[in-house]
Amino acid sequence: MRRGLAVAAVLTATTAAGCAGGGSGPVVEGTPPATPYSGPLHVASRHLDQDSVRAVRLSAGAAGRALECDGRIYSGDAGGEWGKGDGGTTPEEGLTAYFDLDGPEVPRHGYRVERREAGRVLFSYDVHGRTKVAVVVAEDRAGAPGWGPESSASCDPAELPASFTDGLGLEIWTDADGHRVPTTTLSGYAGAEHCDWQDVRFLAMGRGAKAAQYVRDPEGVLDGAGLTAAYDGKARLPKDAHDTGYRLGERELWLTADRSTAYVRTSDGVEAWPRAKRFVACM
Repeated sequence: MRRGLAVAAVLTATTAAGCAGGGSGPVVEGTPPATPYSGPLHVASRHLDQDSVRAVRLSAGAAGRALECDGRIYSGDAGGEWGKGDGGTTPEEGLTAYFDLDGPEVPRHGYRVERREAGRVLFSYDVHGRTKVAVVVAEDRAGAPGWGPESSASCDPAELPASFTDGLGLEIWTDADGHRVPTTTLSGYAGAEHCDWQDVRFLAMGRGAKAAQYVRDPEGVLDGAGLTAAYDGKARLPKDAHDTGYRLGERELWLTADRSTAYVRTSDGVEAWPRAKRFVACM
């Protein structure tokens, strides 16, 4: 499986929203955009050994240019690696090959043809008329017969419909204005079941070297491993704590200047989620 660069991939395949049409295939008839993407459908990609927006954009090729994200590009890949028997006989089968070969963490239904040219087709997954996932398929590349994926890119999961993200185990917070917060800014998720961490909750803030992870572990499943303190379900809100404006249902996120602890306030009181010394992950 080819792996594209991503800031924090968490999506899995499910039903799509934002496009018209039905059926079990990935492509729907949809409504053509008033102004289709008019740039090149082939852009040479560059792979940088780093986790940055620039690296993702350079890796995304033409698909990255076709996106219409509200925020920053989230993931992108350009490779065009498929073997004999992997490619499809039509562009639509080339899109299906993209899902089969790459196993991307994006919706698998609801795409429409945005543009065609000789040997390449751009498929887009739109939300309110704006492209949030783009895939360019190409025909008969060197050593890759038939139609297959040449480049792909997507916006942040928070820009996809709630009907899509609600079933993913990914918690999308909102800001003070009620707007969905990018997962690269703030995201919540449950621990992995195969590590028996399903009762543990994680809260990740930021990205790269400045990223922070906070942990809710009331049962002590992690046995304090890698945490700066113990979880406190009956904490007091420090006087210097400030309301970030971030909300998830009735939950409010409060922080102090040092950001050593995430204080989650609900109608039942305040919980103190300790910060992890390093990102805790289930292997």
